[in-house]
This record gives sequence, structure tokens and C-alpha cells, in this order.
Amino acid sequence: MTSAPFYPSGVQDSRAQDPRLARAVPELLAESQRVERWPEFRADLERIRFSPYFSRLSAVTQVISQTGAGLAVHNRLTHSLKVAAVARAIAVALSAAEGHTKRTLESLGGCHPVVVQAASCAHDVGHPPFGHLGEQTLDRLAREHFGLSEGFEGNAQSFRIMARLDQHNRHDAGLNLTAAVRSAIVKYPWVRADGLGERPGTETERGLAPPVGGGGAKKFSAYAVDLHNMLQARGAYPRIGQRQQTVECSVMDVADDIAYSLHDLDDFYRAGLLNQTAISAEFRTWHAERRQLAEMDQATLVRTERAPGRSLELLWRRLYAKDAWIADQDAFTQAVDRVSEDVVEGLLRVPFDGSRQAERSLATFTATWIGHLQNSVEVHAAPHVRSGHVNLNQAAWHEVAVLKFLHERFILDRSDLTVYQRGQAKLLERLVLGFSAWLDDAHDVRRAPRRLLDLVTLATEDMLRLHQDSPELLGAADEPALLRQAKGRGIIDYIASLTDAQATSLDALLAGTSERLWDAGQGL
Repeated sequence: MTSAPFYPSGVQDSRAQDPRLARAVPELLAESQRVERWPEFRADLERIRFSPYFSRLSAVTQVISQTGAGLAVHNRLTHSLKVAAVARAIAVALSAAEGHTKRTLESLGGCHPVVVQAASCAHDVGHPPFGHLGEQTLDRLAREHFGLSEGFEGNAQSFRIMARLDQHNRHDAGLNLTAAVRSAIVKYPWVRADGLGERPGTETERGLAPPVGGGGAKKFSAYAVDLHNMLQARGAYPRIGQRQQTVECSVMDVADDIAYSLHDLDDFYRAGLLNQTAISAEFRTWHAERRQLAEMDQATLVRTERAPGRSLELLWRRLYAKDAWIADQDAFTQAVDRVSEDVVEGLLRVPFDGSRQAERSLATFTATWIGHLQNSVEVHAAPHVRSGHVNLNQAAWHEVAVLKFLHERFILDRSDLTVYQRGQAKLLERLVLGFSAWLDDAHDVRRAPRRLLDLVTLATEDMLRLHQDSPELLGAADEPALLRQAKGRGIIDYIASLTDAQATSLDALLAGTSERLWDAGQGL
């Protein structure tokens, strides 16, 4: 029998940890007195898998949209399913552990494979159309057009969907998931405002430091209107630090890194987008000139980063600046050597030609690396603030960073992709501004999409309740500003729930250029 998450025998009054939990405690009693939760966790997993928000991920961009690429690439659904598979394998292995590892896991709440699967399936449901480009665009528009200081964040949107927007058997509880699964979704257990005043550095939690320009935490997992729900769920884990992931969440987070680092590499190799000559030159030059590169000043490196070897040197410096607690020059060099041997001079040496032999080679490569990384996890009772209770060991941590570097440097920086993404950003901006103008039209607002109106009403209820209970969490100074922000949150909730194709179709409909009037907007 695997260990079930720990639940205290009585109510843990978490208000001592955070006064904002004052109204979140009552639901905790029934949840906290249960110990064995197999049926409930399985029900959570199936509710997520049957959710329309989960289904839509099959038509949401992971890195490059299928429409733009003209080929079969990973989407958010296939990515989520593979994260779930990797995470479950890790959780099963940890659940079978003995000795110190077993005692550590039990003291922290356990590591249930079904909870990990459920969290993995749910972790990306909040991502909007067009991948991270969509996330950045909606964040900017939420701030600039509606005055929402929290903007938009995919992780916070995922939690909002699971806990509030989606529907099962209670109108006010989303999918009515257990505290274990809701907590396992929370990768960044704070709101955006908690990052105000924080500074990037090795002692600041990963994601809590603000992005360039400030404005609060770069990553966070709950909007202020959903904070009470997040705190209520995490109240079932009194031994987890206030800013630390649960064990099951950290397993999901590690699996997400593993899947992202390898499955996107799979896509780009199949598509012939990874230029072996250019990548080989980058790795060979860095290795041959690393002493000279190490002595080069930062400004010169940045100015000449397109020259071979420079980008790898910049990667090392970024890793060390952010994570000196684990970053190590020798470990980084060994990771570069391993990726160079296995990927650059190995896999990429022979272009993918679609043959069965090529498929076998790619499958073997991927399975070998996933197995290696899955077996490289460690469990810590008191992890570094920038890490989780479950993390990759030092060698694997560097290897994943170098694997990610391949597509970040040689795919995401491509100008042809940038041109396409700028067009997608304009499309989302037209949608946001178009729906905003529609809701401001007193003569025609009644004919707006019913679901849009429902989401605006729901956001308004949430904002008014928060204004009454915890006004200090809101940026709105008066009722008109509050209602404008509520309208914005509802519009953002609506647009973020679209697929890539639905967003494109709606844009054409609002512009009056669509030739497919009746089927383009069905179910919107």
C-alpha cells in the first residue's frame, strides 16, 4: 500500500501561519479527518480527464502551433499526458522507498501516484491560445486595459479553472477536488503581490522574484480572488513550508522539466529544425575556448552572443547567478559533454527521415534519457528555498538545463517564429478589445456570448466578495474600478479558455470576415 497524504486528526488552525486563511478553515475538518483517499483521488483524476478544459489542450500550442508548423508537434494535451506518465513513474518508485526516504515522505504528507497523475493532467489547463506568447499578451492587456495588477498567469489560471470555473457537482467549487490534488497543482504557493519588494537572487524562491520592470512575482499559482481556496487546500499539509511545494507537486514539477526538455527536442528533430552544424559549432567552440570566454566581460558576451560558444557561456552565468546553491562549473562541463555526445554528435548526426529505423533510434534515445532523469531524483526533508522536497540531483539538473538550451537558443530565437508570434499577439489583442467594447455597448450587450456573460458575472461576484472580506488584496480604489477589473477578469477567463482555432475563428467573426458563420463559434 502506498502512503496516502497526511491529514491531521483535528483542524489545523492555519490562521497562525497566514491571517488571510480566516474564512477558509471550516471545510478543512471533513477533509482532514480522512487518511486513506484512493477512491477520492481516482475520482479527481477522472474529473480532470473528462473536463472540457483538459480536452481543449489538444488544440492549444505547446511551443509551436500545429497550424504554423504544418506538421504534427506536441500540443498541451500530449505534453500533459507525458508529464503524467513521467511523474507517475517517479511517484511509484518513491512510494516503494524504504528507510529514511520513506520516513521523510510520510512526515511530509506522502507521495501518492494518483495525486501526482491528477496534478500533472491539470497543471497546464490554464494556458491560453498560442502558448507562452498568449500568456504574455493576456498579462499585458489585463494590466494595461483593465487595471488588473495581477495580470494573467497560466499557473494561477489553472488553479482558478480547477477550483472555480470548471463545473462538476457544486456551483461554487469548480471540480470539487480534494485538498491533496488542489495543493499538488500549486507550483508557486503565493499571489503576485507577495513578490513586491523581492529581489532576484539565490535566496529568493524560484518564481517569486519579479520580472524585469517589477510588478510582483514573476510566477504565482493563485489570483487574490482564489487565495482562500489555495490556503484552505494547503492547510491539510501543516508540515509543508508556507512557500514550499507539497511532495506531490514537486514530483509533478520535476516531471514537467523532464518532459519539456526532451519532447520538444523530439518535435524539432523530426521537423529538421535543429541545425547540427550550428549546434555542434556552439558546443565545440565553448569547450575549446571556455577559458577565454570565462574571462570575457558580460557586455561583450551579450553583444556577440550569436558567435559560437557565447550562448553556452551566458547560460552558465545565468545558472550560477540564479542558483549558486547547486550550479557547479565541473557539473556544467560534464553536462555539456554528455549532451554533446548523445544529442549533438549522436542523435542529430543523422537527419530524421521518417524511416522505421529513425523512429527506433529516436524512441531509444528518448526512453534512455527519460529513464536516466527519472532515476536521478532526490528527496530532501529541508530543501533549498529554490528547490522542492523532490528534485533532480546536481548532474541531472545541469543536463536538463543544457537540453532546454538547445531549443531555447536554436528554435525560440528564430526570426520567422517571432514574426508569426507577433501576429498571434495582435489577434489576441483584437479579441480582448473587441469583447471589452461589446460589453460596454448597452444596446447590444445582451447578445454577447452567454458563457462570456456568465464568466463576467462570476468574476464580479468574486471581486465583490473579496472587496468585502479582504479589501487590502484588491487594487481597485472605488466601485467603478472594481467593476472594470471584474469585467476584465471575466473577459480574460473567456479568451484564455479558447483553443488556437477558436481564437482565430472568433477574430474573423468579430472582424466580419468569416465565411463560416454558424460553426466557427459553436460552444463559445
